[in-house]
Amino acid sequence: MALPHYCKLSAIVLILVLLLSLSPSETQSKLLTRCQLAKELLRHDFPRSYLSNWVCLVESESGRSTSKSMQLPNQSVSYGLFQINSKNWCRKGRRGGICNIKCEAQAECKLQIFNRHGFQAWPGWMSKCRGRTLPDVSRC
Repeated sequence: MALPHYCKLSAIVLILVLLLSLSPSETQSKLLTRCQLAKELLRHDFPRSYLSNWVCLVESESGRSTSKSMQLPNQSVSYGLFQINSKNWCRKGRRGGICNIKCEAQAECKLQIFNRHGFQAWPGWMSKCRGRTLPDVSRC
């Protein structure tokens, strides 16, 4: 599932992530409502055609909590709204992983993951969103 405007999406995702998924040490933790998340995405010109998929992804991965981190059985940790994992994509406290970033500052990594794998990169989207009724954000 490729998006036609990679450059525009790159800027949008960067802005969104900077606003929403800073680590708890950098900003106060927030639990966003569905409409808060949707409005923030729309405010940054996020394509409405994918809005329900991104909202579903965030709900299934982090429950819309900006501070969620989850230790996995393989000793890796998933971080933030989008649950970017330290095993492959980033490294805690230092630059590293495929995105060559600190997990605590993962802004540019979402687009890289999406461009490589689409929504399929997120297990929560696969199990709770793919082929299912997506959240209705039409009234947000």
